[in-house]
Amino acid sequence: MSRPSPAGTLHVVATPIGNLNDLSPRALETLRGVAAICAEDTRHTRQLLSHFGIEQSLVALHEHNESGIAERIVARLQAGESLALVSDAGTPLVSDPGFRLVAAARAAGIRVSPVPGPCALVAALSVAGLPSDRFAFEGFLPAKAGARRERLSQLAGETRTLIFYESSHRIEETLGDAAAIFGADRPAAIARELTKLFETVLSDGLGALHARVAADPDQRKGEFVLLVQGVADDIEAKTAEGRRVYALLNAHLPPSTAAKLAAEITGAPRKALYGS
Repeated sequence: MSRPSPAGTLHVVATPIGNLNDLSPRALETLRGVAAICAEDTRHTRQLLSHFGIEQSLVALHEHNESGIAERIVARLQAGESLALVSDAGTPLVSDPGFRLVAAARAAGIRVSPVPGPCALVAALSVAGLPSDRFAFEGFLPAKAGARRERLSQLAGETRTLIFYESSHRIEETLGDAAAIFGADRPAAIARELTKLFETVLSDGLGALHARVAADPDQRKGEFVLLVQGVADDIEAKTAEGRRVYALLNAHLPPSTAAKLAAEITGAPRKALYGS
């Protein structure tokens, strides 16, 4: 009786976020050696492979089809094929598709192996000049203004450095909202077009960064990582949370009553809330 073929491996491969020289030799070897590559955008990946002279079979895997196609990809892995997973840029699954496939492969007992490389959030954190020992990655904020402000308000008391991805269409509005909610003087940084020709990293208070981006159209082009320093101490954290609660209560109560209740709930100084 013949034994079934051993299962293949799903390689999760990081690709460049801009500079093509950042594709590692191991990543190149892996992409050349697998049976097929699961790609977020096959046209984009085809261009990358063509640059390195790689001809490879591609399987489209994106947010709209991942749930439906994951089972078929796992079946190929179980049959003995090794496959690679890539996103358009950077490390797969970081604000990109792939979670469902990786989860399904692991549930089926398939070996899932990382091929590490570029990641925009880590690259930005390494050069931002903000505390990096503890950080929280929040991905993309909601596109609609109300939902975005609500999410930022929920994060106002966070002590870790916050990291967001943002598009050129919303970076100015997001900086304005962040300055209003976190405070104009909160230390922050924006990293734009990392590893590309027009790479820019700006560090300042949120208010100054907002003014800089609003005044210079060139600073509203490209792909952005926004980093915001967390609150510095317990009093600052309580004040930030107090302002969030005050804003909610103030919509239904007189300002003085809202401030009094917010201070009692959060322990924030009442004077720091009233009129905020």
